Amino acid sequence: MTDHPSADSLSPGAAGLVLHTIVSDPDNPAKLWIGISAAGVFATEDGGKSWERRNRLSNAESCGHHDHPAAPRDGETGHCVHNMMRAPGGDDLLYQQNHHGVWRSSDGGRSWDDITPGLPSTFGFPIRVHPRDPNVIWTLPLNSDSGGRYPPDASAAVWKSEDGGATWNAKRNGLPQEACFFTVLRQAMAGDTHDPAGIYFGTNSGSVFASADEGESWDEVARHLPTILSVEVRAQT
Repeated sequence: MTDHPSADSLSPGAAGLVLHTIVSDPDNPAKLWIGISAAGVFATEDGGKSWERRNRLSNAESCGHHDHPAAPRDGETGHCVHNMMRAPGGDDLLYQQNHHGVWRSSDGGRSWDDITPGLPSTFGFPIRVHPRDPNVIWTLPLNSDSGGRYPPDASAAVWKSEDGGATWNAKRNGLPQEACFFTVLRQAMAGDTHDPAGIYFGTNSGSVFASADEGESWDEVARHLPTILSVEVRAQT
């Protein structure tokens, strides 16, 4: 990666040039995707001997013009990736939340579709994919980096899509609906493999929320913790 042809063009974000997401293919250990802020998505299919930068828009004309430096431009999605997941199944279906939108790739990151329309903002950190259904995803939008990194209207909602991002619905039951100023960071949303699937997220204000019904309703299961940087789920044996 240090010697990648694009290395001299990489732009560190406010927190520096950070590799924060590594996505593997369980059927092919030589295949990996990584997300770097603010350099974008890279992929290898030979165990890291070579890397390909994969940020191309599938339809550049549909994204319009944006003045934000992290917004899509020049035929690419924008390089400040916040989180990325691979959907279950044999296809290289990827989803990412970046600094300026939510994106879907059906070809392993070689091209990306903008699936942000229907969400209340373009900014957010986590993205989560259902453990069995590749079309079910969750994200938690925030206002923006400059407009306050908290839910729009200070009213918390996890937004769920059941059709791969074509449409979105806000899931608010059990979440604070007034004076909600928390942030949910990039690694602070997790899921289990139960049926129905459980979804969990932690906040920078020290709360953990859990849903046992795939995001339809939520319970605060912990509070008054330090800032939560990440949430993981461990299977019971």
